[in-house]
Amino acid sequence: MDENENQHPEHHVELPIDVSIRKTQSNCIQIQSLSSILTQFHAGYFRISLSLTSQAFLLKILIEPIQDAHALRRLFSSMPSSVHTLIWFLALFILATLSFLYILKCVLHFDMVKDEFLNHVGVNYLFVPWICWLILLESSPFLSPRTLFFKILWWVFVVPMVMLDVKIYGQWFTKGKRFLSVGANPTSQLSVIGNLVGAQAAAQMGWKESALCMFSLGIVHYLVLFVTLYQRLAGNNNIPSMLRPVFFLFFAAPSMASLAWNSICGKFDTTCKMLFFLSFFLFLSLVSRPMLFKKSMKKFNVTWWAYSFPLTALALASVEYAHEVKGIMAHTIMFLLSSVSVLVSLILLLITVIKMSRHAFTCFQP
Repeated sequence: MDENENQHPEHHVELPIDVSIRKTQSNCIQIQSLSSILTQFHAGYFRISLSLTSQAFLLKILIEPIQDAHALRRLFSSMPSSVHTLIWFLALFILATLSFLYILKCVLHFDMVKDEFLNHVGVNYLFVPWICWLILLESSPFLSPRTLFFKILWWVFVVPMVMLDVKIYGQWFTKGKRFLSVGANPTSQLSVIGNLVGAQAAAQMGWKESALCMFSLGIVHYLVLFVTLYQRLAGNNNIPSMLRPVFFLFFAAPSMASLAWNSICGKFDTTCKMLFFLSFFLFLSLVSRPMLFKKSMKKFNVTWWAYSFPLTALALASVEYAHEVKGIMAHTIMFLLSSVSVLVSLILLLITVIKMSRHAFTCFQP
């Protein structure tokens, strides 16, 4: 009997009920992990898409061939167009992924989205997905602004921003707890940037009246907001140290205003130059105060991505300024700002990938 048992050892047979239990447990873990992702996910993550879409737009402008280009400009225009196409598809993939996750959050965790809307900082980031889609549309290597599909998509992306404008701008002067002087913070400029990006896209389509409408809506509220923030900047009661990188939005808004007015007028005129000089001055004022951002740089956070888009917006304005002025100093500023913008975006992308890889490794480690 013992010999038979040795010759024919028993094999462990996994019953169907064991398999179903394991599958159920695996599904529960996946559901819990998805729910955990959605609860931690917020509209601030769209900063990543805002950076990448603006980089695609910058590369589209830089690689465009122009006559009598300066030597510094030719360094960028010599890049193959495939680089721009690759960045554009990467930006599209990340933006589509983040949008899908946020839609899931709206369906499964609507209360958290509502709390985000009621937050004086979080509500401003609800503009960012629509800004990203508009910039991605403008930087598309496949769609011309004059096509019908481009115009339809413009309406799809602009209408939600206008609805947010009506809601937020109305609260600024009608609700006591939501007065601009009470809830104003640097992220409030995202609503202004959304209107300016919409105006720029409308001007490219040839819709001058729509472009002027959105530009006037954005620039008037920017002037009011700028004065309010300038008076309250020393107190800085509404922004924690971790969110200090959003101060870079101070020079993003006038940079986008100069680009929008350039598209409306068809040339980088005196108004555009004044807005560019203002944004460049604000940029120098902030980078000369590194201690302001010391606490926010101790540990990596998604707020680090707030550095990238304003730098890219300033670089875009400098490209148009250099194209208009055609001087060595203007092209030097353009080259430096564009290089810094690309370098910062690449570093942030690399750090984010490394952090996500480490997090995924620890999550799936047995």
